[in-house]
Amino acid sequence: MKNERIAIISGLRTPMAKAGGKFKNLQADTLGARLIRELMMSSPIDFDEVDEVIIGNVSQPIHAANIARVISLRAGFPESTPAMTVNRNCASGMQSITSAAAKIHANEGKIYLCGGVESMSNIPFIFNKNMTALFTELSKSKNYIDRLRTIFGFRPSYLKPIVGLMSGLTDPVSGLMMGSTAEILVRDFGISRAEQDEFSLNSHEKALKAKNSARFEQESTAVVYDEINGKFLDYDDGIREGLSLEKLSLLKPFFDRKNGTVTAANSSQVTDAAAAVILMSESEAKKRGLTPLGYLTDYSYKGLDPKRMGLGPVFATHDLFARTGLTMKDIDLVEINEAFASQVIACLKAFKSKAFAKTHFGDANAVGAINPNILNVNGGSIALGHPVGMTGTRLVITLLHELKNRGLQKGLATLCIGGGQGVALLLEAE
Repeated sequence: MKNERIAIISGLRTPMAKAGGKFKNLQADTLGARLIRELMMSSPIDFDEVDEVIIGNVSQPIHAANIARVISLRAGFPESTPAMTVNRNCASGMQSITSAAAKIHANEGKIYLCGGVESMSNIPFIFNKNMTALFTELSKSKNYIDRLRTIFGFRPSYLKPIVGLMSGLTDPVSGLMMGSTAEILVRDFGISRAEQDEFSLNSHEKALKAKNSARFEQESTAVVYDEINGKFLDYDDGIREGLSLEKLSLLKPFFDRKNGTVTAANSSQVTDAAAAVILMSESEAKKRGLTPLGYLTDYSYKGLDPKRMGLGPVFATHDLFARTGLTMKDIDLVEINEAFASQVIACLKAFKSKAFAKTHFGDANAVGAINPNILNVNGGSIALGHPVGMTGTRLVITLLHELKNRGLQKGLATLCIGGGQGVALLLEAE
């Protein structure tokens, strides 16, 4: 990345709503358009000044191919503004930002609207191949007899659907669901069920404290989900009050029901949400007299074993530090996406392990231990949720606001990516 920083002028997100809940009737394009329109209306940038809209989205709805274009037009951008959808699984919300950064450094444009959106409520069920074949044959039938013959071939098993959400959370290369990769890390690093539940409880407690102190009001805006009755959501509804280790211990393992320790409660929540930011070069921001929320200084993407995809933050951060010459001691706050409690715990163990660094990077020194007091200080996806296409953008917004609140300078935002990748962003406060 070139030396000039990328200014993040402003950012905004919707509340996180549990899938199947308050946002279930809002398609991803509707949710994204409402959020982005509000961000633009409150920004010093006019719609026609934006060179391109880039939106991260994983489960692109069939009714809105290239969802970024649909969102941009519905949000109020002129027809002349191009729009592009990007998909790097869980990092899609960050990919939108780094794609824009690369375009700015290549002088392809000056101002970009970037973000991520996911409506996990609306990921469809799909007919299996037998039912699809039956429908195809019916459409080809030329007469009544042919149609009857096809119908008589129907079997009740044909109605068993493919669950799009479960299929999307399964890596086709390793054949494992994301939760199963978390179970592998449990065995690799000797992580106990108690460790995972305690981490999850802390995530909820930190998020509840942030909610009660109005921390999230800085970065989020209310969304009307029932216009007829005037109902709206203005808080993250997955945060649990009154949670305890005793209650968490009662839940059964979800991905390995016989020998596993990963449960629904120590995994990220399935949610609906959108987030967006406005980007430009630091020099462009200064020319306009704008005070950014913060800056993107550098970033790195790295690949790794798909079966251990949860360690992606360690691989990407190692590469980022090698590029920048920084160490973990230079970082004031860290956001690691909480895909699973076991996955974050495994990362923390790997970050401080000399043996891990020597085995995987050929380094004598560990990447660097992370002080738990600077990690996910307002909770994470276990408490808030993980709308896969949106989370990357949320991490950036949350981290920059918290750096500003605490008068700190440097932040690391990182997450694991399904399929075996990791991404790490170096952010700086204004």
